[in-house]
Amino acid sequence: MDVKVLALVAALTVVTYAPPAQAKPISLVERCFCRSTVNNLPRSYIRELRFIHTPNCPFQVIARLKSNKEVCVNPEIRWLQQYLRNAINKMKKNKQAK
Repeated sequence: MDVKVLALVAALTVVTYAPPAQAKPISLVERCFCRSTVNNLPRSYIRELRFIHTPNCPFQVIARLKSNKEVCVNPEIRWLQQYLRNAINKMKKNKQAK
């Protein structure tokens, strides 16, 4: 048997039996969720907050409104900054108590 044919059969066998890749494409992994943010959102409209930190994106805050709509909130809003400071202080106090 010719060496080239044997090499081709071996390569096709490896490709056929190789497990499929489980990773997401790079374009989906590196995409930021928040492309634009809302600057004037009253706290009374918000049902819950989610905080997302990904390596290639700035700190992102996603608010689920009482109308079930999700919007990205500017993390520099004064009431949100105060909320984060209070949450961090509360976590520090709980850590010290243990």
